[in-house]
Amino acid sequence: MCLLPVLGVLILSLAAPVRAGTILVVGDSISAAYGMSTEEGWVRLLEQRLQQLDPTFAVVNMSLSGETTGGGLARLPDALRRHAPDLVIIELGGNDGLRGYPIDRIHANLGQMVTASLESGAEVLLVGMHIPPNYGQRYGDAFHGIFHDLAAEHDVALVPFLLEGVATEDGLMQRDGIHPTAAAQPLLLDNLWTQLEPMIGSHRGGLTVRSSPDSNVSASEG
Repeated sequence: MCLLPVLGVLILSLAAPVRAGTILVVGDSISAAYGMSTEEGWVRLLEQRLQQLDPTFAVVNMSLSGETTGGGLARLPDALRRHAPDLVIIELGGNDGLRGYPIDRIHANLGQMVTASLESGAEVLLVGMHIPPNYGQRYGDAFHGIFHDLAAEHDVALVPFLLEGVATEDGLMQRDGIHPTAAAQPLLLDNLWTQLEPMIGSHRGGLTVRSSPDSNVSASEG
């Protein structure tokens, strides 16, 4: 009779699913597959690659077209509580830059997002961006410098420019000159993968596919 409790614990342990690693993507239109099917976006391509490589991660995409660092900062705490991610990819700032927001504000918002993610126990991959040259070199350089400064301040991984090899190539940008085409999405994923792959390798677990109620929502603003 004394063995029954032990056997019960063993059975429950075997039946319980192994916890999956979770990647939370906090981005704007570039991560929300603006101008194309969500199936073509780089986030969905990431899910597919993980299924082939090591299907132990859920990917939660809370990216919104038109999202700013202020909006992302406001939504992030709830997402961290709900999804308890192992990795957080922060791809924000582009809309702030296009609106000419103060550099200090963008830096502060992104910094708080990085801090909140780290304090939740997640690793962070920060994704850098450039803005068009018509904003002036001084502002453009200061804007791009935000991502490098934050990566150094918080010791987190950085993709310097998500659109590297894409932004200046014919056929890889939509007519607005801001959003990449469907053909560019595999290149975006490759630009992320160099930093993302070793982070994934350190967090392997079981498979539990989850989705966010507000994932892949698109709005009219870029």
